[in-house]
Amino acid sequence: MKKQLQRAIDQQHHIQIIYLGSNGQTTQRTVRPLEIVGDRLKAYCLTRRAPRVFLIDRILAVHLVAQRMEGAVC
Repeated sequence: MKKQLQRAIDQQHHIQIIYLGSNGQTTQRTVRPLEIVGDRLKAYCLTRRAPRVFLIDRILAVHLVAQRMEGAVC
């Protein structure tokens, strides 16, 4: 999982994740991953329009949703 996330960071791709929240519910989010710090993914959540931190162990699935956008500000 970390390799896939790091690749998305390096290539500046947006990804869609399925995330298991602390309440046991799953959510689907579209994020711009920024960096991996230990066991966490720092990302800008396009769904919530805010920075978020996700525990990597709670990310159930990752899917590439967009190619890198030259000059785009997200």
